[in-house]
Amino acid sequence: MTARPRARKRDGGSFLAVGRRLGARGVPVLLALGCGLAVGAAPPRVKLGIDVLQGRAFRELRGKRVGLIANPASVDGQGRSTIDILHRAIGLEVEALFAPEHGIDGRAGAGEEVRDTRHAATGLKVYSLYGPGPVRRPTPAMLKRMDALVYDLQDAGFRAYTYISTLGLAMESCGQAGIEFVVLDRPDPLGGLRVEGPMLDLRFKSFVGQWPVPLVYGLTPGELARMIAGEKWIAHPPKVTVVEMEGWRREMTWQDTGLKWHPPSPGVLTPRRCFYLPAMALLANIGGVSVGFGTATPYECLAAPWFNANQLCDWFRHRGIPGVSFTPVRFTPTRGAYAGHEVEGVHIRFTDPARAPLVALNFYGLEAARKLGRRDLYALAVKAGHSFGMFDKVNGTDATRKALAAGRGASEIIASWAADEAAFRQKRRKYLLYP
Repeated sequence: MTARPRARKRDGGSFLAVGRRLGARGVPVLLALGCGLAVGAAPPRVKLGIDVLQGRAFRELRGKRVGLIANPASVDGQGRSTIDILHRAIGLEVEALFAPEHGIDGRAGAGEEVRDTRHAATGLKVYSLYGPGPVRRPTPAMLKRMDALVYDLQDAGFRAYTYISTLGLAMESCGQAGIEFVVLDRPDPLGGLRVEGPMLDLRFKSFVGQWPVPLVYGLTPGELARMIAGEKWIAHPPKVTVVEMEGWRREMTWQDTGLKWHPPSPGVLTPRRCFYLPAMALLANIGGVSVGFGTATPYECLAAPWFNANQLCDWFRHRGIPGVSFTPVRFTPTRGAYAGHEVEGVHIRFTDPARAPLVALNFYGLEAARKLGRRDLYALAVKAGHSFGMFDKVNGTDATRKALAAGRGASEIIASWAADEAAFRQKRRKYLLYP
């Protein structure tokens, strides 16, 4: 398809000549030429892909008709909406928007289907990539008028977080349609060094586990897109263009970037939550303990009526787990396990997020229940008729469930991932974009 520029009248001048743009909420913002910094604001240490794109006067998209996969967290380093920025940019035309899980406004709950709509501020058509029905990727009709599809979603660094499924499936649709796929890159909030957890067995491929990567994979969206295409994990890889960040390094977790966090979904209101999801989600699925649901700190606690808080703290401290602290806690959850009943246990805090193990904490928690509470939470869940379908999908394998059924301890389960983790680190090396 030949790219053809559209006449644009709404800005009244060239991008470089015009210093005034409207921010994400319609507030006038003065821009320095090409860099998009609000006057008087300290620049963050990291420039996002959308910031770099603006600084280059939208070079990668100039003369193109584009679609944009976005949500409320799709903002530049000063908090201005990517939707608004591209819609107002001169020399390109936004044809339509595409919404992942939780919708274009980020308000839909987990697993809630989202319908096509119109974007209130721009009037652009919004195609849902999360239902209703089986719709999980752009269709040929949606992409018919486009030269490129732009992806600008903030990931959580956790394989079960569905935006990376949307990433690869949208790439395949672009490959089939013969159009370019452009990633405006963003940090992995967990950092780019961390690789943890079981590898996806393709027998358990689902929307919460689409690509053969570990549960925590340490890649930016741009790096993962390059790997999906390069490893031929999709049948029709498109041309992939990554607008790289500036200033991001692999050892950076979110707190090191200087960027403000904008929640990518209702359940991830803070960057801290990105660390707790892989650390407690598997344990939460098995049940039998409270992980803080129905409190101000969901996923941050491990508690039950039959735990002794001080004893549990000592048990964890003696494990020598780096980068994590454990303090006694007592609370009454309003939902989840033991709702309405006082429980006690530990509050987990990541004191050194870059060093702290995450996925392993699920299994230390199971072991603590067995050693201190005399309760095999897995066996109790089986006895209660608990379905482990989602547990296997999130793990990406049934090996974890079989290890629990065999009574294997935390250290043995954690060690079983080592070979796949090492192999993945080696395989991903040629796709890395940042030092």
